[in-house]
Amino acid sequence: MSLAEIQTRIAKACEEAGRATAEIKLVAVSKVQPNARVAAVLDQGHRTFGENKVQEAAGKWPDFRMAYDDIELHLIGPLQTNKVKQAMQLAEAIHTVDRPKLANTIARHAQDLGQCPDLFVQVNTGEETQKSGVLPTDADDFIAEVRALDLPVKGLMCIPPVDEEPSLHFALLAKIAARNGLDGLSMGMSSDFERAIALGATHIRVGSAIFGARDNG
Repeated sequence: MSLAEIQTRIAKACEEAGRATAEIKLVAVSKVQPNARVAAVLDQGHRTFGENKVQEAAGKWPDFRMAYDDIELHLIGPLQTNKVKQAMQLAEAIHTVDRPKLANTIARHAQDLGQCPDLFVQVNTGEETQKSGVLPTDADDFIAEVRALDLPVKGLMCIPPVDEEPSLHFALLAKIAARNGLDGLSMGMSSDFERAIALGATHIRVGSAIFGARDNG
């Protein structure tokens, strides 16, 4: 697979769903990928990337930003409160706002920094105990809580259980977003992004299908 092939699949999925390709932001998940592979994708003109860990992002992206214009970095992994300030200085979007303590920490640093990345609330649609995210039954209240902090909530994010039909989870996320007046839906990965696009995804997160298998992790 390659970037061009993924873009072709996105275009076909959008056509089948009656959507414009411009509605879809492809987040190339570059976590633990060698810099040479990341540079190769940058050289093809792609500019939107996703990282799981703040420390890895900090070691990689400042140098890339010096060499390439218009990079847009999305943090898509669990975020510790002690990494929030650094995350906010590195990224244009954070997809994993999942608890009040994290939201309050972001709000405090937003005041200090005078700016804030776009935020997505992570919803644990499968109610899995080992996975981050607010439970679907708590999502409305938590979204309201984050908005009350004057934070830029752009949408919702989910990672469906690996052993369940992802479309059910994408539909649930879209329903929660719609009733809260949110347009952004970060959902869909290499194996299921066409189904996510059909159900309204605005951000899809694709890694190994673009870069090849990760070296580790």
